[in-house]
Amino acid sequence: MSSKSKTSQTGINTRLAHTGHDPRSFHGFVNPPVVHASTVLFPDSATMVSRDQKYTYGTYGTPTTDALTSAINELEGSEGTVALPSGLAAVTVPFLGTLSAGDHLLVVDSVYAPTRNFCHGMLARFGVETSYYDPAIGADIESLIRPNTKLVHTEAPGSNTFEMQDIPAIAEVAHAHGALVSMDNTWATPLFFKPLDHGVDISIHAATKYPAGHSDVLIGTVSANKQAWPALWKAFAMLGVCAAPDDSYMTLRGLRTMGVRLDRHQQSTLAIARALENMPGVARVLHPALESFPGHALWKRDFSGSSGIFSIVLDVADTARHQAKAHAFLDALEIFGLGYSWGGYESLAVHANLSDRTVALPPKEGPVIRLQIGLEDVEDLMADIERGLDAAKAA
Repeated sequence: MSSKSKTSQTGINTRLAHTGHDPRSFHGFVNPPVVHASTVLFPDSATMVSRDQKYTYGTYGTPTTDALTSAINELEGSEGTVALPSGLAAVTVPFLGTLSAGDHLLVVDSVYAPTRNFCHGMLARFGVETSYYDPAIGADIESLIRPNTKLVHTEAPGSNTFEMQDIPAIAEVAHAHGALVSMDNTWATPLFFKPLDHGVDISIHAATKYPAGHSDVLIGTVSANKQAWPALWKAFAMLGVCAAPDDSYMTLRGLRTMGVRLDRHQQSTLAIARALENMPGVARVLHPALESFPGHALWKRDFSGSSGIFSIVLDVADTARHQAKAHAFLDALEIFGLGYSWGGYESLAVHANLSDRTVALPPKEGPVIRLQIGLEDVEDLMADIERGLDAAKAA
């Protein structure tokens, strides 16, 4: 009996503990071997020509990467998954696999900024035109679809400002016009939202975040349904952009505790977000699980949980003082680190740069501070945030 068949009907933490590697497949060892490989030998010249064996070269997969991708496949319910060396690569490889010169791409305007940079800086050079749309557009996205629209890229919640999207409605319209749908689902992970169950064809994760979970690995995963899988695999094989075996092993190890970590992230983050809703110096809290958030109904309908990252809008009327107030807030923090990325065990804060928005415009009340809530004690984190708010007020 395979590991998958044993755990397919069990709870999520049981599945996370046991998916991706059957100990009986490797001498009973609980964890998979870390296979460092480039060359793979063939038994004879005929097999070398036919390539009729499981492994043929290190870039196409090893027992280590297969353990990780098998686990992700089970979580996603996907036809196949590839492991890539960063979250950004997890965006760019499926774009390259599905788009050609002359195609049109629709991207949500609240997208992860490096995705926008890739569209402007690389896809434009290759003759792919990108248009940006309001995250609240829903089924009205039909008005933006052209005969050459081949891909609609979604992200929910949106980067930095956490706008929700009606993913099923967008997917239905896109498919009616022959376009594929991709989604960056890093915020929710497949534990809180399963994109392929809601009409998405390609599910993208910066596994650097919650799956790896310890701020020491760069890795991405892309999972596809049956329709999109052949093109994804072809692009992956041609580009030679593969995750390293040590990073794959570390990510699989992190995956084992992702459920309990996400529970902690969720509880702490909601407690802090709710407390900040009525805090002097905070104009708004941008978290989709809060009843006050405009996209809350969509979040409640489609998602089963929330993770550890959200934003606050500082109450700063004078636009010219936005950066100074944001810097004063950040520089007063003692527990929160100032750094990019998120999903690790430690809390982080950053002044969100929203200058690239064209449709989903930034909040007007003040600067946006993105907070990653780690595994520290809530009382200590709240005291740190209050230090930041006091410093911003005094600045």
